Amino acid sequence: MQDNNSAIDIASINEKIERESAFVDILSAEMKKVIVGQKHMVERLLIGLLGQGHILLEGVPGLAKTLAINTLSKAVHGSFSRIQFTPDLLPADVVGTLIYNMKLNDFSIKKGPIFANFVLADEINRAPAKVQSALLEAMQEKQVTIGEETFMLDKPFLVMATQNPVEQEGTYPLPEAQVDRFMLKTVIKYPEMSEEQMIIRANLKGAFEQVNPVVSLEQILRAQEAVREVYMDEKIEKYILDIVFATRFPEKYNLENLKPLINFGASPRGSINLATAAKCYAFIKRRGYVVPEDVRAVVHDVLRHRIGITYEAEAENVTSEDIINKIVNEIEVP
Repeated sequence: MQDNNSAIDIASINEKIERESAFVDILSAEMKKVIVGQKHMVERLLIGLLGQGHILLEGVPGLAKTLAINTLSKAVHGSFSRIQFTPDLLPADVVGTLIYNMKLNDFSIKKGPIFANFVLADEINRAPAKVQSALLEAMQEKQVTIGEETFMLDKPFLVMATQNPVEQEGTYPLPEAQVDRFMLKTVIKYPEMSEEQMIIRANLKGAFEQVNPVVSLEQILRAQEAVREVYMDEKIEKYILDIVFATRFPEKYNLENLKPLINFGASPRGSINLATAAKCYAFIKRRGYVVPEDVRAVVHDVLRHRIGITYEAEAENVTSEDIINKIVNEIEVP
């Protein structure tokens, strides 16, 4: 009897998700007008948006990172702001400050660029720790305090931070504890040759297609609620926990050879974000339940910045990616 009930439930959840996720295809099609290829990045942006998380993008300059989030904010009826992080930036330049108004003989509040639905923090590793922590606090608390007043940030609120892996001189790398605040860390690759040919043609023509707002903020907020209802079986939960625990105690999972390579494993934030991202991925694929493939699809983006590698691993050229691959290949799929 129980099975029959749960089958009916899943069918109704599936119907609801199918209905609520109809906009995903429209949104993707709208972004494709400007963004050539980069399907992985666009999908990850949607996962961040639906999962109410934030994204750290790493890639060499010129891979359309800024363009992608700008296009997303145009396709969704949202506000967009870009903060170029530089070594002389101050926290007030991000969150806002109190300004003395001589006429009123009082202070008035000038809100900073963080007050937008989509915030691009360009080259986050260029600014000092004080500025980084001001941004990360706003990301975590979804609120900002200026003077004695506290302001809630607009919903939905998505921060996409980029970092350039090439030049490391004069940069302030994000500490592990701060990197952990990002739901996903996505590494962007170069486009395929055929895609780059299309990029050249579009640029030489100089006429880019107009991106129209095709999704309302209300639809996004409804979708964020709907994502929570995506069904996740206990077996999938166990699968997620096994993957995360294998980053902490590899010896318990027949992976003793990883022990000397891992400095520290993923935190409970890793488990939460892996479960959330898997639900979002299922939602994007217009399914009302999570399958193991959803977990495998997002596991690298969720965990690559949460595993600390030892000097020994660095000496052997082993990356956190390699460690995730070994763990995913070893752990039994439900």
